[in-house]
Amino acid sequence: MHDHAIEAIRSWLVAGGLAGLSESDLLHGFCARCREAGLPLGRGLTLVDTLHPIWEGRAFRWREDPVDQDPMVEYGRTDAGEAADNWRRSVFYRLLETGADELRLRLDPNEPPEFGQMQELAAEGHTECVAFVHRCDHAGAIGGLDCVYSNWSTRHPQGFCDADLEALRRLLPSLALAVKSASLARIAQTLVHVYLGRDTGQRVLGGRIRRGVADKIAAVLWFSDLRGFTAITDGAPPEEVIPLLNDYADAVISSIHAAGGEVLKLIGDGTLAIFHVEDDAGDACRRALRAEAGLRRRLQELNARRAAEGRATTTVYLGLHVGDVFYGNVGSDDRLDFTVVGPAVNETSRIGSLCRSVDREVLTSEAFREQTPEPERAALVSVGRYALRGVGRAQALYTLDPTVEPLA
Repeated sequence: MHDHAIEAIRSWLVAGGLAGLSESDLLHGFCARCREAGLPLGRGLTLVDTLHPIWEGRAFRWREDPVDQDPMVEYGRTDAGEAADNWRRSVFYRLLETGADELRLRLDPNEPPEFGQMQELAAEGHTECVAFVHRCDHAGAIGGLDCVYSNWSTRHPQGFCDADLEALRRLLPSLALAVKSASLARIAQTLVHVYLGRDTGQRVLGGRIRRGVADKIAAVLWFSDLRGFTAITDGAPPEEVIPLLNDYADAVISSIHAAGGEVLKLIGDGTLAIFHVEDDAGDACRRALRAEAGLRRRLQELNARRAAEGRATTTVYLGLHVGDVFYGNVGSDDRLDFTVVGPAVNETSRIGSLCRSVDREVLTSEAFREQTPEPERAALVSVGRYALRGVGRAQALYTLDPTVEPLA
């Protein structure tokens, strides 16, 4: 490969990294340009660990032939069981253990390869594979993203020549840097979505991080918590408390997300969420009721499973209200919380807390019922008028008529 071709590919990688191309697009563009310049690539793979609550990392794949494959594969934890055994038998683990930066492997279909992952390549006629690791300095590592792995194979009868390998050595640091850049952007998006919520996370990534900057929005407000949580945790073994919270939080959060809501806060066993009012408050009320119905179905399944396991069960109290709130940053210069504030938030919390006193699992405000369209409104029946602590006037509260079929 000529010097001008190497420089052209490196320039393309820099431009692609700055433009925010995905890891898959970077890999595919890189391989296509290398082949056009005479590098006999047959397959390419880059692999990066990440920071994600489920996945340990992602592998990005390219091949020259028309065989259909997913360009990106996510993989789970590799620190236990069969996954750990497979990792310790991999070429990348060998590089980490020895401290080497690259490893060449000749492939012969008649001889079992040293690494099992190479068997498929040899069977398909690949003659050589070379693996690389490009390490990040400790200060530049986030989560598990402390290096970029890659391997490259060829079907050329003589394998890679010295010039081919030299070209890869010159090109791969630029590819690794561009892939790292894309992966860090993905990690940032994952973190804000997981810890702040999807809409809030996008607002923060979009630059809404100034203290005191808030939008006045109309929203349906949801505040829920677990019935008898303190009593359950007082009697439960400490190691059971977090699994219990996780089980019930998953039921609540999944139901809200499925109905288009946004979870803003997890406060112990409590959940604060909103359903944005776009043009029609009635639609937001309907989505909140759909989330409530989904929650009851999930709770029924969850409680049946936990009871069968001999574990504590409970249910969820829920308050629903609709009103105007301020949605934005509150806090100090160096510690901000993106949330909703205003009288309507406090009112929703008070309504939810009143569920215990009136022995109802769901209570809604009068304003919520007025904004709810038919036929859902007909299912909301009065439980009387109540004075809420910190709210200036008594108001009628409503619950779901147990004789009415829940929403689909």
